[in-house]
Amino acid sequence: MPDFAAFGNDLYTGKRSFDFVGTRRRWYAVAAVLVLASVVLLLTRGLNPGIEFRGGSEFRVSGVSTTDGAPGTDAVVSVVPEAEPPRTSSIGDDAVRIQTERLDADETEEVSTALAQAYGVEPSAVTSSFVGPTWGQDVTDKAVRGLVIFLLLAGAVLAVYFRTWKMAVTAMVALVHDVVLTAGVYSLSGFEVTPATVVGFLTILGYSLYDTVVVFDKVRENTQHVLTGTRRTYAEAVNLAVNQTLVRSINTSVVALLPIASILFIGAFVLGAGTLRDIALSLFVGILAGAYSSIFLAPPLFAQLMEREPRIAEHARRVRELRASGGQRRPRAGRQAGAPAGAAASGSTPSRAATAVLERVDGPEDGVEDGVADGVAGGGVDADGAGPVLRRSSGGQRSQPVRRPGGRRR
Repeated sequence: MPDFAAFGNDLYTGKRSFDFVGTRRRWYAVAAVLVLASVVLLLTRGLNPGIEFRGGSEFRVSGVSTTDGAPGTDAVVSVVPEAEPPRTSSIGDDAVRIQTERLDADETEEVSTALAQAYGVEPSAVTSSFVGPTWGQDVTDKAVRGLVIFLLLAGAVLAVYFRTWKMAVTAMVALVHDVVLTAGVYSLSGFEVTPATVVGFLTILGYSLYDTVVVFDKVRENTQHVLTGTRRTYAEAVNLAVNQTLVRSINTSVVALLPIASILFIGAFVLGAGTLRDIALSLFVGILAGAYSSIFLAPPLFAQLMEREPRIAEHARRVRELRASGGQRRPRAGRQAGAPAGAAASGSTPSRAATAVLERVDGPEDGVEDGVADGVAGGGVDADGAGPVLRRSSGGQRSQPVRRPGGRRR
């Protein structure tokens, strides 16, 4: 059985890596196809708004022997044949819900009587309620307003926190991606959009934003000093951050999806708790979409935007030239990003000439290059062959040269 902890450690240290940024066109294509399909569904089939949004009358028949909606439909049509066809749905194993357009008091009483006769229950087992169109429109307006305010505030907070508008823009793109996909699934499934669905939408936006912020926080850490050295390009530093947070994102998503899947598939479909289905479906689809966008969409898009800056493009060009000329090796597998190696790891201090060579090759934030560092730290002399290597004490101060047997100093 594979060791998932060792797999995660290999991703974090760079021993194993997936090129999310380098293959970004593939992930863009997948996201574009899904978003386009969702938009087509929304334009052709549209959403199925619940009675809370469109208004109307609702009847509930309890204690029925069958949850088939046909008797309810026939009963409503027999009273108001000119009305639009009613919507019927089952609630558990012994209740039926029938939703119609707005009915007056006399029509409501007649439909209640017809429903009791159709399902063979007492008239008291039929309850009715009415939702006015004004209230439904008010709910719709507030839902849209809440969504817009959330996006604006989230973008402003991200821009201030990460000190760059590019991260805010890419995070907003990921959020829109998640909302459109979730709405497309609702259009495809025909599930009603209720206030509980809106709550689920806002919840998945918060979850997706949280996941993206965690990845971007690691991106900021890895790219903070990447331009001062030539160990890796900006895009490679971003890709390393995605790999380092990959296992955390997978674990978080799986843990969040397990109880939601129980509510959706067991509570809604098996037990028939229809009210749970409205929020559970939005959460289930939204968390899946959010996990995808925070790994495959937002970081590669951010790296692409940053690579358009002249200083970052010039840095990437210098790194590629050094690699092509053989003057720089790729980071050794198993080392963490930014971790010192060679002389810095062994505690030795190269001379000024060697320091100049090593900083030219690797940059101060990455330590020294593997091969050169090993030669400097292990050979006992400076990189230019002149003078002893002074070793640092535990307090970081230079100590006197240590003499080797035979009078040689080391």
